[in-house]
Amino acid sequence: MDDHGIPSALASAVNTAIEQCLDLSTDESCLIVTDDARETIGTALYAAAADVTDDVSIMQYPPGAQHGEEPPAAVAAAMTAVDAFLAPTTKSLSHTRARGNATDAGARGSTLPGITEAVFTTGLDADYEAIAAECADLLATIGDASEIRVTSPQGTDITFEPGDREWLSDTGLVHEPGDFSNLPAGEVFISPETATGRYVVDGTMMPYGRLDPDQTLSFEVEDGYVTEVSDDEVRSQIETAAETVGRDAYNLAELGIGTNVGVTDLVGSVLLDEKAAGTVHIAIGDDAGIGGDTDAPLHLDGILTDPTVYADGEPIELPSPSPAE
Repeated sequence: MDDHGIPSALASAVNTAIEQCLDLSTDESCLIVTDDARETIGTALYAAAADVTDDVSIMQYPPGAQHGEEPPAAVAAAMTAVDAFLAPTTKSLSHTRARGNATDAGARGSTLPGITEAVFTTGLDADYEAIAAECADLLATIGDASEIRVTSPQGTDITFEPGDREWLSDTGLVHEPGDFSNLPAGEVFISPETATGRYVVDGTMMPYGRLDPDQTLSFEVEDGYVTEVSDDEVRSQIETAAETVGRDAYNLAELGIGTNVGVTDLVGSVLLDEKAAGTVHIAIGDDAGIGGDTDAPLHLDGILTDPTVYADGEPIELPSPSPAE
């Protein structure tokens, strides 16, 4: 433990989150939202925030049942009433109305869905200013493209049309009112207006985590909706959501490109692996929180490890991991 009660293994990571990513000031209010399974990380962030400001609170509740499930009403209300928040939780709050309402109200913050101590210490051991620069360079290359095509040796060949929707950047730096990011961070992403083709996940996807070397999951997409899923477990997740929202559960929600040059290996955590430099992730379901118009109770990311990305027919150079020191 350090002088503030933070486990030594987490000390550097929590300081990066509070100081570099959140840039918390002494006169600001801060809320830590966590759950019973992420208490260690939540309390470490609370201790680090309390070393900066006296106006800090922590709220803890039982883990949710699925990603995108709304937190308790009291938590949602508190998120709108602070300057800054961090949310290390078992299930993602990224695509919830609670998170959206908080940032709309001017709170800035980051969610850390499914975070573990290992992922936290690995993913926050990074230079987020450098990651922001990678994001800016990539956006300058693809931001105005009318068509994005992704291929891979595993059989991916899918074309996305951004339409009027905007590419977004997840830099990890949330310094201005309303800023939002995941942590660990490092991606540029968009909710495309439509997409058609086939993509093959060979990296990480729930409920499996890191896929076995000979395991792939394939998805057929037509006019912005997933029409075929090769895997029974993944298909079951979508079908369960479809019982509530129908076809919207099959929405092709996101195209993302990883820019975190500090992530050199996939570890089985979607939160970290989708940020790995040079990977692509494609998601199904909810996109209302990232510029789309589909509200669904799931957001399933699948990661491709060896993609080629074309912007208006021209191959682009993707970020690459920094050599391990």
